[in-house]
Amino acid sequence: MDSKRIAQWGKQFGDAFYLLDTARFQQNFLELKEAFLAVYPNAALAYSYKTNYTPKLCKIIKQLGGYAEVVSDMELELALRIGVPEEKIIWNGPYKNYKKVEKLFLTGGMVNLDSVYEIPLVKEIAEKYPNKKISLGIRVNFDIKDHMVSRFGFDIFSEEFQEALRLEEIENIHIAGIHCHFASRSLETWQVRIEQILKLIDQTGIHPEYLDLGGGLFGRMEESLKEQFPCKIPTYQEYARTAEPFAEYFSKKNKPLLLLEPGSALVGDCMHFFSKVINIKTVRGKAIATLLGSVYNINPTLNGKNPPISIYPMGEIQKHYYNLDFGGFTCIESDYLYRNFDGALAVGDFVGFGNVGSYSVVLKPPFILPNFPVIDLEGNVIKQAECFDDLFHTFEF
Repeated sequence: MDSKRIAQWGKQFGDAFYLLDTARFQQNFLELKEAFLAVYPNAALAYSYKTNYTPKLCKIIKQLGGYAEVVSDMELELALRIGVPEEKIIWNGPYKNYKKVEKLFLTGGMVNLDSVYEIPLVKEIAEKYPNKKISLGIRVNFDIKDHMVSRFGFDIFSEEFQEALRLEEIENIHIAGIHCHFASRSLETWQVRIEQILKLIDQTGIHPEYLDLGGGLFGRMEESLKEQFPCKIPTYQEYARTAEPFAEYFSKKNKPLLLLEPGSALVGDCMHFFSKVINIKTVRGKAIATLLGSVYNINPTLNGKNPPISIYPMGEIQKHYYNLDFGGFTCIESDYLYRNFDGALAVGDFVGFGNVGSYSVVLKPPFILPNFPVIDLEGNVIKQAECFDDLFHTFEF
């Protein structure tokens, strides 16, 4: 990227826009998959739609033979519209529309039960279609030594989990898989989740057709961002080596499909956000630059980390600032995109923020302003800028 190209795109698309690198996204998918295949030869990736459901990205996953991991009927509809075969759709999450789930069961999709409320609903479907085999997975919850209690899945020591296992006693229900997902991304917690899954297989006697380890993997990022995390950021290959116990355990058995559901690990570094500096002022000795953009455009999970940053001069005379904060356009005091910037800056410059591919576009609220356009490296529009009617056409005036 250079100032000339950013200026050109600014004239064409406005003073704030996202830039999507689809080639990097494809490269990340292939490299992560190859890393796990090198350790366990029956591995596959299911892209987490909720992380960034830009259709362009979802279609790339389909073309590469990946699975779609969805957590709502909205995401299910997206997968179907872009042509993902039902047998390559995985539905997770704490709430499911069982009218849609029923159809997915009947067409060969993968559904992982999360809570006890789903058990009678599955039984109803099995009773309704006695000649149809209903294959499902169970999401399990156990301690991975991260000092957190996840709210998802069945506690493996609970009676509810035993009730879920008893679904196998119904003639046309088959427990085909075990699923887990934890937010912790450290290598140590991955080692624990794999140990626990293998132990659970021994304890329950389940012969799974698939083992789904969920997501929760770090992706590629610049050193300035890595330094802000309390743990080491693993490589794809280091994550893959945690699967070696699977390869050993199933060395003389039929190897179940090993599924992963990466989101941030694939898309995190594939998107940038560019925004123009609208104003620079000093308030009680503190320098603050206002951007056409907000923290909700780049970091709506509000994790407090400074993303990688680049300044693109637009010809005005720059001044060197120390400990300058980049504030957003919203009227929220805490709306800062970046804290304590040291460097040259002028009104009219563009600021580029890296590693904003995760959750940014899909989690940004329709607050004060509609969202900005998404373009690719060739200047093609991936998502149009939102307008007034996009936000207000469902309201009654």
